[in-house]
Amino acid sequence: MFDPTEATLAGLRTALADGSLTALELTRWYLDRIERLNDELRAVIEVNPDAEAEAARLDAGPVRGPLHGVPVLLKDNLDTADRMHTTSGSTVMLGSRPERDATVVARLRAAGAVLLGKANKTSWILGPAGWSARGGQTRNPYDPTRSPHGSSSGSAVGVAANLCAVALGTETIGSILGPAAANCLVGVKPTTGLTSRAGMIPGIPSFDSIGPLTRTVADAADVLSVIAGPDPLDRATDGAPVLDYRSFLGATDLRGVRVGVPRTMFFGYSEAADAVAESALEALSRAGAVVVEGTDIPGAAELTADPSFGHVVVNETAHGLERYLARTPGSHPRSIAALVEANRANAAVELELYEQDILEMLAAHTPDLDAPAYRDALATVRRKARAEGIDAVMDEHRLDALVMPTCPPPWTIDVVEGDPDPHGAALVPGLAGYPAISVPAGWTEGLPVGVTFTGRAFSEPVLFRLADVFERTRPSRRPPGVPTGAR
Repeated sequence: MFDPTEATLAGLRTALADGSLTALELTRWYLDRIERLNDELRAVIEVNPDAEAEAARLDAGPVRGPLHGVPVLLKDNLDTADRMHTTSGSTVMLGSRPERDATVVARLRAAGAVLLGKANKTSWILGPAGWSARGGQTRNPYDPTRSPHGSSSGSAVGVAANLCAVALGTETIGSILGPAAANCLVGVKPTTGLTSRAGMIPGIPSFDSIGPLTRTVADAADVLSVIAGPDPLDRATDGAPVLDYRSFLGATDLRGVRVGVPRTMFFGYSEAADAVAESALEALSRAGAVVVEGTDIPGAAELTADPSFGHVVVNETAHGLERYLARTPGSHPRSIAALVEANRANAAVELELYEQDILEMLAAHTPDLDAPAYRDALATVRRKARAEGIDAVMDEHRLDALVMPTCPPPWTIDVVEGDPDPHGAALVPGLAGYPAISVPAGWTEGLPVGVTFTGRAFSEPVLFRLADVFERTRPSRRPPGVPTGAR
């Protein structure tokens, strides 16, 4: 039988088409790996009880699309109208029964994907990265004592450990990019409004985005091509381009591409990450890119200190979560206040590591997204992150993209002290709602390090070109258990 370990989507398509592999065989292969490895990794919160039946139906034909027969994991905040649950890692949400698939999930089904299961995520009560009451602590497959990083941790670990072919994650600020870097993956945070968030348990809607976690840039382009585009259920997607992102791959060099290096704030917090990034800059230069120094993003360090940021976070989080709980059918708590009470009633499980101060604060807040104070705050955040931030530095230096270390190498999991203060590439593109792609770039003491390419709104085509050439110039993806020097 065809060995699916580290297989690309192109390789899987060929094997499925020529009969050397069936969708059912592939699905069973991944289910077997989940059965053997997940007790340690805690990446998969639930397997789809109908996965094998779905695969068998796909084997009977006809071919539905570019992901026909490909098993995919979904982060446990994406709705599925089936026998799986959508809980955000919470045991008290097990009664939730969404009426329809999230739009991105429906597009995966239409393209022929097998929904393999739901991936663990960081609880909304906030324990260590990758911990949830329902799923336990997700662990990094390169060193189980190290953090898997960020909210899309289970999705990333699932792909890194070959528990699935590809996965979907969601990002507000760092929840795709961080897990991608920590698990030696490609992670794409699309422009906010390129992929529909309809059917997603929201974070902060003005910043939220849904994107792929994959082992190669080409696989990420494949998946984004399937899930992106306008959706009447999410007005932020009005006018979103419909593109085949694979068409932006295959360039032989980066001649003519100008890449800025914003050192202030985005370098200097990790010697190991800096060293990998410096080597990455050399590789980009050898590939023909013009590497431009002195391209710091104006005002980046002050963005989260501005009261406008906190005003947007509190109002949008309270509004979005309250609406989701109230509108989704089921026996789950139907308001944030009811969620707080349910957690108290199940404190031994739900509040095992941390109190729920954030949820209690949200429950006590009455958001008003029509209030001038909120609208002014959102306009301020966007102006500072966009026109006065990323756009300003790119205009001044005629840049095509910015490049920087994604984040520090994975830190040691500490359930007492929690995670260290966040550092990394995700903040400004997150607040701007602009795209970013993290790509494996190197190693330090057996741990992966990534670099991130970011740019203007809807600049995914140039970012994919950069990421693709960089990946081929400096291949750094290694599966867990393979020495970092192996080829």
